[in-house]
Amino acid sequence: MNVRRIEKDSKEYPDNLKNIFGPPRELFVNGEILPSDNDAIAIVGTRRASYYGLEQCEKLSYDLAIRGITIISGMARGIDTAAHKGALKAKGRTIAVLGSGHNHIYPPENKKLYAEIVKNGAVVSEFPSDTRPFRTNFPRRNRIISGMSKGVVIIEAPRKSGALITADFALEQGRDVFALPGNISSARSSGTNALIKEGAKLVEGISDILEELKNVIDIKEIDSADSKPGLEKCSSDEKMIFGILSDKSKSIDEISRVANLPVYKISEALLKLELKRLIKGLPGENFVKV
Repeated sequence: MNVRRIEKDSKEYPDNLKNIFGPPRELFVNGEILPSDNDAIAIVGTRRASYYGLEQCEKLSYDLAIRGITIISGMARGIDTAAHKGALKAKGRTIAVLGSGHNHIYPPENKKLYAEIVKNGAVVSEFPSDTRPFRTNFPRRNRIISGMSKGVVIIEAPRKSGALITADFALEQGRDVFALPGNISSARSSGTNALIKEGAKLVEGISDILEELKNVIDIKEIDSADSKPGLEKCSSDEKMIFGILSDKSKSIDEISRVANLPVYKISEALLKLELKRLIKGLPGENFVKV
């Protein structure tokens, strides 16, 4: 394990982190921190995430990473893991901030993810390598997650959640706070919904984040067809049909009229898109985007 110590006066020490109150005097880093990692957004949330939360997290992370934005999270179970995986799927950069030393990867099932992050970014800790993952370490590490970012997105957080501690640090550090709305009857969304009531910026899609941060982050322009995981491997017909679909269902006949393609070709393309989990079939031969 190639862990090295970076002191606060080092050129490699993240610029964003230097400017917060109480920055770590040193960081223990495995991987590489680049100047481009100053264009970073943190994504955090509950360890007990729903399918909705994990899906939305991975999509947001992918869409941000493919535009050259570094994704920062805490490598915890649930939302944090999905955030890192979304960035990795986009072949983008991601940084994990540990609540332990590098010799005690937590959770242990994320050892493989740790190795993937090191190849595509860095794993960072303010704790020496033999430090165990004590409970008191995690609130402290949250100030680093927000401090290394230009904005923080909260996805699924109960009222008493470490993610809300990260949001508090972000506000103290002058960072923008975003929240993905959740089911009003779900305890795991009570914290995020409360954040929105208190003034956090509601996130329905990537545009809500990019519009707010366009003056402080260098955003890479991409072909919109590449912004959906898996779509880059689709044929031109599949991409066209995917573009016709939305969250409102359309029948095969409607799609055929708009695409100006015969029904048998539409059916073939829809089947392939469904197998790639990009769309979903509904009763009556209707289809929607996932």
